[in-house]
Amino acid sequence: MARTIADLPDHVRASFPYESNFLRVNGRRMHYVDAGPRDAATVLLLGGNPAWGFLWRDVMRPLLGAGLRVVVPDQIGFGLSEKPHDHAVHTLDNHAANLVALIDALVLKDATFVCHDWGGPTGLAAIAVRPHAASAVVVMSTWAWAEPSAEFHHRVMPWKLMHAPVVGPYLLGARAAMPGRGMYLSVVDREKFAREAMAAYVEVLADADERALTWIWPRSIPLGHDADLARERFTWLEAQVRRMRLPAAVIWGRDDDVFTTDVFTRHWTRLWPHAEGPYLVTGRHFLQEDSGAEIGEILASFVRRVTGQRR
Repeated sequence: MARTIADLPDHVRASFPYESNFLRVNGRRMHYVDAGPRDAATVLLLGGNPAWGFLWRDVMRPLLGAGLRVVVPDQIGFGLSEKPHDHAVHTLDNHAANLVALIDALVLKDATFVCHDWGGPTGLAAIAVRPHAASAVVVMSTWAWAEPSAEFHHRVMPWKLMHAPVVGPYLLGARAAMPGRGMYLSVVDREKFAREAMAAYVEVLADADERALTWIWPRSIPLGHDADLARERFTWLEAQVRRMRLPAAVIWGRDDDVFTTDVFTRHWTRLWPHAEGPYLVTGRHFLQEDSGAEIGEILASFVRRVTGQRR
């Protein structure tokens, strides 16, 4: 039987007090939250590795307070969604297709897509094949191209070591480096994160067998080599993104050392010269943990401007 938010510890439910919903997407069980008026402008919050809807808890409050509808899916492989072990399931195409299935099932139209981490490649690929679903897009600590790559992803420590054939599955699977220490090191206020949030991420990936995507997915991140697993798909994706003319905004953590501001926000503004921002907030890679409420306010204001929705 599928776990729901109601089955999680009290402290998790208190911070994330929403009803669980489930949907079959391409034969897999996807968990999502759907909060706010169904006839309001919709904000689709898309996260990545190794997070789930809980990451957006502080972002959601200003959005719901502004009268918006907020949809937050857990990517297949994370959160309360099904966690298949088969590597072949976890391609960019398959994860984008999962979001397309969600869009179709919920009949989402003219939504604002907010894309963080792997929510960027998957969400933007979904927009490319379902353009009617999006009226605007916001990117946060993410990418959609083969190059430039992040200096972080070229380091022997910790990145290449973590994703070595034997060491990677051991550290990320058996030892739970993600979501444990990996997320802890990717926030600014680590004491607060350890006290209030880290257990919520560990709780939904408690079984080593459920952590497969934490080390499978990163191996698809292009590093500028001809042998990159997903180089062709990211080259396709960048071409699609370059053609998008949606209202856009860029929000970033000032101290992000995974997708650094100097390389990545600059490339986003080259692709989308019309985009608002970058809005720089306190945060590292998981900037929602340090500045969730501020990000929510920025998003609410942006959505009101581009959709015309008023409080």
